[in-house]
Amino acid sequence: EKKLSELSNSQQSVQTLSLWLIHHRKHAGTIVHVWHRELRKAKPSRKLTFIYLANDVIQNSKRKGPEFTKAFEGVLVDAFSHVSRESEQSCKKQMERVLNIWHERSVYDGDFIQQLKLTVDESNSPSLEDNAGSKVLFDQQSSCPSSREKHGQSKKGRNSEVMKGHESAASDSSSSTSSETRFIGEENRGAKRSYPVEEDEDDDYRVNYSPIDTGTGPLLTENLIKALQDLENAASGDATVRQKIASLPQEVQDVSLLENIADKAAAERLSKIVDEACLLLAEYNGRLAAELDDRRQLARMLTEYISSQKEILGEKEKKLTEYKQKLAQVTQVRKELKSHIQNLPDLSLLPNVTGGLAPLPSAGDLFSSD
Repeated sequence: EKKLSELSNSQQSVQTLSLWLIHHRKHAGTIVHVWHRELRKAKPSRKLTFIYLANDVIQNSKRKGPEFTKAFEGVLVDAFSHVSRESEQSCKKQMERVLNIWHERSVYDGDFIQQLKLTVDESNSPSLEDNAGSKVLFDQQSSCPSSREKHGQSKKGRNSEVMKGHESAASDSSSSTSSETRFIGEENRGAKRSYPVEEDEDDDYRVNYSPIDTGTGPLLTENLIKALQDLENAASGDATVRQKIASLPQEVQDVSLLENIADKAAAERLSKIVDEACLLLAEYNGRLAAELDDRRQLARMLTEYISSQKEILGEKEKKLTEYKQKLAQVTQVRKELKSHIQNLPDLSLLPNVTGGLAPLPSAGDLFSSD
């Protein structure tokens, strides 16, 4: 929620959050739930940015897995309907452009995209907000153009700039890492793991999350091992990217050097370098943010693991004490049994009580006439 609240309409903000969300794509269901909830709560001027964020996440995560594509499909109809009711015509055109891109790249099937287009077309005028049962009349002057005017730009100029930015970034999004972070205007990610639907106000989706049942020792151990193995390839250890960042020209880092630009060609070359540096840093920052969350989660898992091991150790020590007592009892019984056996008389040393006596008569002899 905090990440979504900090999301802005800038390219870097959307890219950074999008990368972070994609890193946590195995929690796509919870992420989309939070995205949909925060979309409906957002101010009208920020709702379109949520659509841009969803677009960026859906397209950039597609090659890594279908998690987000499937998760967003269940809420997009309501989301597009809601945003189109709260937006001016200029914002609806941006939404239609996103749908056209999806159609061209077969992100969703044609029938579903057509359903989304009809949803946008049917919402030709602002309507009443029905999220919490309250009715708030939407002011057209506070829609997307107003947000752009807030940044000191004219309505017409800003619309043109946003359109160009989204078109140019969307057209070459499938060839490289930088294109993978293209800006169609997607916004931030507030991912969570697949655990019960959140109802708290926590700004970190995993702070109170306990992913492991401490009663299942093997599962806890396996997850801990996997988490440790995942950190072997953490962003902070990526020497290649860090070297690229360190080797960026000084002009990218020092604003005062801009005075040395002599002509337009030099300015355009520097602008291209700065754009590439922004993409590189946005991606790396997203990876670092994800790593930070992973390390926090690992710290919690280690705490759980140590606690569970202490509990298991206590139980084992208790059993060990019980078995030691039983061993002592058995040893005592064995000792007493040996002593008793030793005290028994030796039958081989007893005298032969039958020696020298005549044998008893048989039954036939007893009844004979003799």
